[in-house]
Amino acid sequence: MSVLDNFDTWKEFLGGRLQQAQKDGLDNRTVENVAFEIGDYLAQQVEPKNAEERILAELWKVASDEEQHAIANMMVKLVQGKEVH
Repeated sequence: MSVLDNFDTWKEFLGGRLQQAQKDGLDNRTVENVAFEIGDYLAQQVEPKNAEERILAELWKVASDEEQHAIANMMVKLVQGKEVH
């Protein structure tokens, strides 16, 4: 089973990679840039495996560069479990 088959599995995988990157000393700006690159690659090269990925891919395709960075930043926050009130 691929990590892309299930959205919760994908979030867990991404969260684990994020924790490792931060443990290795990458700052938040670098992590956000990597998330942007991953999002761009996935939107351009990988067929969505579930409804959540399909929505993200469609949003990514219609978003401006600035909006894509915001989506990537929100995905980082999502897997970190951060909530803004």
